[in-house]
Amino acid sequence: MPLWPVYTGTNAPHDGIERLPPPPPWRAFDGGPVLDPPDAAADRSAVSPDRVHRAETYRATEDTVQLVNAALYLRRPLLVTGPPGTGKSSLVYAVARELRLGPVLRWNITSRSTLHDGLYSYDPLSRLYAARQQAAHQEAGTGAPDERPGVPDETGIEDHLRLGPLGTALLPYARPRALLIDEIDKSDLDLPNDLLNVLEEGQYQIPELVRATRLTPDGTARVPADGTGEPVPVVRGQVRCRAFPFVVLTSNGEREFPPAFLRRCVTLRLRRPDDRHLADIVRAHLGEPDAYARELIGRFLDRAGAGDLATDQLLNAIYLARTSNLDTGSLDQLAERLMPHLGQSAQTDVF
Repeated sequence: MPLWPVYTGTNAPHDGIERLPPPPPWRAFDGGPVLDPPDAAADRSAVSPDRVHRAETYRATEDTVQLVNAALYLRRPLLVTGPPGTGKSSLVYAVARELRLGPVLRWNITSRSTLHDGLYSYDPLSRLYAARQQAAHQEAGTGAPDERPGVPDETGIEDHLRLGPLGTALLPYARPRALLIDEIDKSDLDLPNDLLNVLEEGQYQIPELVRATRLTPDGTARVPADGTGEPVPVVRGQVRCRAFPFVVLTSNGEREFPPAFLRRCVTLRLRRPDDRHLADIVRAHLGEPDAYARELIGRFLDRAGAGDLATDQLLNAIYLARTSNLDTGSLDQLAERLMPHLGQSAQTDVF
């Protein structure tokens, strides 16, 4: 039987993704050959202590649970907007952990990011250098092309290609991969529109492989995937997903997106946590809040009404209050400096 909710927000890992109902007919994909998803620990960069801790301690609201499940059921990207420090980027790690989606793929957006960066990279200069090196070895009689059947020589184009995070997420995995496209609002104006077709079609093409002639007889090249570096088969330069990835795009709300882009996303707007939610967050990270921690929560909420604050600032203040031997007056002064409104410089007075 289908399962709702697939993502529960309880942080207890399970295989509920296997009970996700079939996609809507307009979101069904049939890419192949089918790939097994990598083990959760296969990508060392995706299992840093910070990311693991945030995945284990993330506290989802009811609204978050509902819209994550809507994105999973509809096979649509989830656009998460909200002020800094509200857990936008932590969400994808929590979902990937609970649903056992493997290492999270991460694409950090800058003003120079292009769609090509997310799909794959190709280094023609390294290929040219390899070809010259091979030619020099052959002239010197110290080397020869690899003559094994179906194996390209060392100048083969696939040796100079690498899939990006978006390109890897769209491989035909048997289970969805999790992809974080972080701070999409930092991109130039063209990137959201450039993403439309790829996210709608669930596929892309690598022209360098389409044009290549030195491929295996069946037209298959093996290209390193993002994160693990494991070579994966790409047939005739075409990549098409099978299970649409769980894609989370985060935005601080600093710009508006084109209506066509928004129409293709499920949008989750995170608001600042209230006192109960903040207490739950503190409890998850640092244990039951004591009287002084609750006082800091109240102070944090009062200050947040006058400007942007991040929950990390509150956690830092409570942690130091618990682990230092400062008196209450010094702790109050320290908390003031640890919780400045974002955009202001913290004072550096010595206590």
